[in-house]
This record gives sequence, C-alpha cells and structure tokens, in this order.
Amino acid sequence: MQAAISQRVIQPKLVEIDWKGILYKKEWSIDLRLHENGAAIAYNSGKIKAYDKTNYYHVELGFTKDPREKTQSRISNIGGSGTFTYGKINSFLNLRAGVGVKKYLSEKEKRRGVAVGYTYEIGPSLALMKPYYLDVIEVEIIDNQMRPVLNSVKYDGENDEQFLNVNSISGRSPFFKGFDEMSVRAGVQGKVGAHIAMGAFDKYVKAFETGFMFDVYPTKIPIFIESEAVKNSRYFVRVYFNIQLGSRKN
Repeated sequence: MQAAISQRVIQPKLVEIDWKGILYKKEWSIDLRLHENGAAIAYNSGKIKAYDKTNYYHVELGFTKDPREKTQSRISNIGGSGTFTYGKINSFLNLRAGVGVKKYLSEKEKRRGVAVGYTYEIGPSLALMKPYYLDVIEVEIIDNQMRPVLNSVKYDGENDEQFLNVNSISGRSPFFKGFDEMSVRAGVQGKVGAHIAMGAFDKYVKAFETGFMFDVYPTKIPIFIESEAVKNSRYFVRVYFNIQLGSRKN
C-alpha cells in the first residue's frame, strides 16, 4: 500500500488566465516602411485609451523616388564609369509628423491572440529637396591648351543644354554633395491602412500594416527638368507596407 502511494504522480492543474481587461497605458514603436517609390523609418509614441483603441504621435524620415527615374550608365575617357538619372535635378526626402488612431475590430482577449483593425493618421509633411549634382566633362584652357576636365554642376534653370547633354555627363556626383543647399516646402501628409497586431497583450509590440499614404504640397516638387513630355507633381499617393516593433508599459 505504501509503495503504491509513493509511486503516485501528481499532475499539475493547468490554469487558464483571463487576460481580458488587463491594459498597458503607453506604448512606443519603430516603423520600417516600404512603399511603391521609396522607404522610411519612423517613431511612434502612443497612449492606450482602451483595449481596442490607441492614440499616437508619429515622426518619420524617408525618401521618395519618381517612378520615371531611370538609372543610366556612362563610361568616360577622363572620369571612369558612373551612373546617373537623366533629367533629374533634385533628390526628394520627406520629413513627416502626425497624430493618429489605431482601432481594433476584434477583441484582444488572449495574450497570444491576433488583433485585427485599422489605423489612420494626418499631419504636416516637409519636402526636403537636395540639389542633384552631375559630374560633367567641360573643356578648359590649361597651360595654353584646351583640355577636358570633370566638374560637378547642378541645375540652375539656365543650363538645360549642359545638364541634358548625355555625351558630356560622366555620372552623378557623391550623394552628400548639396546637403547644405537643401530647400524646404511644407505640405500635408496622411495614411489609412489595415493593422494586424500579434500578441495583443504582450509587453512587446509586433504588428504589420498595409494601406495607402499621401503627401500633398501647394506647388509642384521639382524632381525633373520639365518639358512637354515630363511634368512634375504636387500630389504623391502610394501603397505602403509597414513592420512595427516596440514595447508597452504602464
């Protein structure tokens, strides 16, 4: 009898914990976003108002490429080989800020559950335009002789012929050239998308988003030299995909 008792195995009882109603008060997250014509990285600071609603502030830095931008290769006798985008006069960077809402349609009942909802955001957008420099072959008089030299030039509104002459272009200048000459234009940005959160009650934020984003400016953003066939725009609407990682706290 004693041997039988000593061999008895006691199985622990599994307890199902109800996590519904347990909320963190705040969260922060980093966005890694890809869209049709560029990418961005962002920071979000949110306040959890209820299990199904979070209000947040957003700041973001990214870049936008015009879908018409085509990289060309060029081999030069004096400048080696290089690449450039024909007709481009500015690189277009974006600095965005905004306020937004995440709203869940499914209940966040379980710690390992998936919450599905939507998000929307609105706020200011700054277009940061960096001059696009080209390495151009020019002829100069050196030691009383005409010699080809390589000069870095930007578009000034009057050098169309030089800037569009493929035969004289060696390639683009270093990317960071022109950062001290940036111009800024203010506009409005926004987005609306589907939001899928993994582990809705976890300490860590793990979510995916996809939807539409837009930037609108009062005047055209000068990315290209304009012609009858090429026109710049002040509207930018794109499909985006976003990975969101962060943490929640009380």
